[in-house]
Amino acid sequence: MGVARQYSGTAGGIENCQVGVFLCYASKKGAAFIDRALYLPREWAKDQERRAEAGIPEEVKFATKPTLAREMLERAFEAKVPAGWVTADALYGSNRNLRIFLEQREQPFVLAVKSNEFLWTLTDKGPAQVRADKLASEIPSGEWRRLSAGAGSKGERLHDWALLPLFRLQLSQEERFWGHYWILLRRSIGDPEEIAYYVVFASREGTTLEELVKVAGARWRIESSFSEAKGEFGLAEYEVRKWDPWHRHMTLSLLAHAFVGVVRSSEATRENGTLEDLLPPTLPEVRRLMCSLLLAKLPEEEAVLRWSRWRRRHQLRARRCHYRKHSERLQGGNG
Repeated sequence: MGVARQYSGTAGGIENCQVGVFLCYASKKGAAFIDRALYLPREWAKDQERRAEAGIPEEVKFATKPTLAREMLERAFEAKVPAGWVTADALYGSNRNLRIFLEQREQPFVLAVKSNEFLWTLTDKGPAQVRADKLASEIPSGEWRRLSAGAGSKGERLHDWALLPLFRLQLSQEERFWGHYWILLRRSIGDPEEIAYYVVFASREGTTLEELVKVAGARWRIESSFSEAKGEFGLAEYEVRKWDPWHRHMTLSLLAHAFVGVVRSSEATRENGTLEDLLPPTLPEVRRLMCSLLLAKLPEEEAVLRWSRWRRRHQLRARRCHYRKHSERLQGGNG
């Protein structure tokens, strides 16, 4: 169902595959998926025989991936889900209709765009549309700042960042307050030719480069959560061929991921400041403990917990070692 030759972000190219769109909520305490939708290619949407065989409801019509994302965001906003920012990759960020939808709700966002995205900026001849990569090439070397987008498995995710204002026609005072647009640029330290582009919409006051970098870096946490859901909770382990079973499987897998994530967050909060020599419990570690203590019902509970603490202690040492080596390599490259 929904299988066709199409682009897959996981595969990094066009394959015969099935594609889903997911909405993830991320905060300082953790991340969990709160909605999902199966992308139905156009050839599937108009094939009545295949639709009937797969049990696809009549009201389900063809919708692009950005349209599905907008529908999920609408459901989240209607449910009063608090959202400081919205972030997504270039497939969604380059969709102008999605950006306008968020603007109209005065919802701040940091959305990735393609290098060939045309953006309005002020030139010597007045407002004009200029490609994102052309704007990046005109930034003076002194305007780039080295900042971390968050901690990774081998250390801080350091890149060079720059921020440029974009042109926006603003007629009212409210528009001038909310309608501030920037292009945010992320440049690789090892390869300066490798640049990522983001369009930013936020209020003029109180928005800093450091905050925007953290928001852009939240996508790594979302990708990590997606990997966890597939590796630890069987998100991709299914052979269903019908509409309802696909959604049931996705819902149960993501619910299990969210539940264990809440347990992990609660345990990390409880341990905070008491076990400085231990790595905070990861989501896979909590899942492993729950399987051992609740499902397998191993009799030696204290032995299971001791083994967990030993593992986390050595994981923390390994992380610190990775961080130190990564920092030394960066310093050596800058020297």
